[in-house]
Amino acid sequence: MTPTQQIYWHTTVRMPDDSNLTPLQDKVEVAVIGGGYTGLSAARTLAKNRISVAVLEAETIGWGASSRNGGMVLTGLKLGMQSVMKKYGRETAKRLFQCSLDSIDTVEQIVKEEKIDCGFARSGHLLTANKPKHYDALREEVEFMEKEFSHKLRLLSRADQRSEIGSDLYHGALLDECSGGLNPAQYVAGLARAAERAGATLHARARVTRLEREGKRFRVETEKGSLGAESVLVATSGYMGNVTKELRRKIIPIGSFIIATEKLSDDLVKELIPQDRMVFDYKHYLNYFRLWDNRMIFGGRAAFFPETADTIQRSAEILRREMIQVYPQLKDVKIDYVWGGTLDFAFDMMTHVGEMDGMYYSLGYAGHGVAMATFLGKTVAEAMIKGNIRDHPFASFTFPGAPLGLYDGRPWFLPFAWAWHKILDWIE
Repeated sequence: MTPTQQIYWHTTVRMPDDSNLTPLQDKVEVAVIGGGYTGLSAARTLAKNRISVAVLEAETIGWGASSRNGGMVLTGLKLGMQSVMKKYGRETAKRLFQCSLDSIDTVEQIVKEEKIDCGFARSGHLLTANKPKHYDALREEVEFMEKEFSHKLRLLSRADQRSEIGSDLYHGALLDECSGGLNPAQYVAGLARAAERAGATLHARARVTRLEREGKRFRVETEKGSLGAESVLVATSGYMGNVTKELRRKIIPIGSFIIATEKLSDDLVKELIPQDRMVFDYKHYLNYFRLWDNRMIFGGRAAFFPETADTIQRSAEILRREMIQVYPQLKDVKIDYVWGGTLDFAFDMMTHVGEMDGMYYSLGYAGHGVAMATFLGKTVAEAMIKGNIRDHPFASFTFPGAPLGLYDGRPWFLPFAWAWHKILDWIE
């Protein structure tokens, strides 16, 4: 039976819709473009500081990656910290890694303060070794992280990994117990309610169609009307629009896809991931998976292109094969749901914040957005209030565009990137 093309998480909570008819104000101090984790977290912080703020979302609040992801609240960045240290130096690397730890604390604090029922738990994550040489790299990582960051990780040999994962596919794993997991749709819906309670106004179906500078202010034209704003925060992640062309040229939208199985037996659940960890593998073309409500939630870069009905359907077939390779015991299990979303990758695979002539941004989460987008929404908002965005750790390095400028925001090169990542996985 063909799985339903529907976001499973949306069946677990009433998502914010577009029934809120709050009219646009004539003017606000801050207009936030994007109603996901970044925009809502920033709006909550700004409103709590008595700053008038309007969140402008092209679809419905939480529609994008914020309610489509795997719900993993992870330490670290997309780039490994050894690479970050080589590229940016020890001091910057330590500041950035501390931000990743603080980001999880921020999610935990917001969930507690706002009483968001999203199942947040510090369940930890597993990074699995697909090949013996990956295990050697994980051993180096454990030593490096303890020496440079005083961050303790645990290495699991192939012989020991069965205590954490019911699969013989891998050659060991790395365990980080600081990470966590949650239901992303329940979380973003709760974050939206928290932002509204603080005093922010949220506007669904308010796609920004034009953004112009008028002296010291911005004129923001939307499908619901226009408003003036002293500052603008771009928080659109992988769903960049034409009105922010300079930023759009710096972000690559990459598809990520997920399947959710039917409910599994308690015994099978205990066999698959006994300690309820968040799991992802070492490959460039990676898979990531976890359990929720006795369902296996299994995702990956099954297709690089953003979600369409065709890419979602093809991805469902690929992900099912991948899942059975990891867990042969799931070969007869029914897939109930399949969906896709779009991630935002910068060309250097780093997250970036900054300001361009009064327009602030936080972009490039590369799959680490649940925690980091929440944290950066909060801290960028604080920097906007204080006027010190240049002191932010994620503003301390260059935000590169495409080599030779051969990119206008339309990712024509994704088939080549897909092939290259496949080749890298084969070589390694």
